[in-house]
Amino acid sequence: MLRELHLTGNPDADKLLNDDPFALLVGMLLDQQYPMEHAFSGPLKIANRMDGFDLHKIAATDLETFVELCVTPPAIHRYGGSMARRVHALAQEIIEKYDGETENIWLSGRPKPDGAEVLKRLKSLPGFGEQKAKIFLALLGKQRGVAPKGWREAAGSYGDRGSRRSIADVTDAASLGEVRNFKKAAKAAAKQAAGA
Repeated sequence: MLRELHLTGNPDADKLLNDDPFALLVGMLLDQQYPMEHAFSGPLKIANRMDGFDLHKIAATDLETFVELCVTPPAIHRYGGSMARRVHALAQEIIEKYDGETENIWLSGRPKPDGAEVLKRLKSLPGFGEQKAKIFLALLGKQRGVAPKGWREAAGSYGDRGSRRSIADVTDAASLGEVRNFKKAAKAAAKQAAGA
């Protein structure tokens, strides 16, 4: 089922995420050591500085020029320079491997890719590790109507129905708070386990 995304608290940022799969992928890329809603607002910051958000334009922009654009306050991320390099590399990867169409990550191929294959493709993207790939797969399945066979299993606990553990479960301000509380509790438990 395709849900309208409400991830940032900013209607313009959310509209871009709804309209452009590459923007959503970039938001996921930026969702690291940075508040979720700010990470997913990053694509709008880029769009505002580049006269629109365009994967091909990003890939074609000189790397240092693009980095400068991304670190200009308000920066796209706490680590604006390194994240800008990853966004640039991600754009180039999608052009080279997926014909410039982000959806091809989860749609291209015969037979159509299953959940395990989509997860493998996501994990191979610049800036995406196992956890980030699973969360994005869960976001696609839970909110974007992208449900390749076995996606819940491939996404692990992030694919669980009714969970509140990641951006995949954020549908409004209340669920954002629940996810934030879950993450805080998980971090505290990990800290306690490390100290034990």
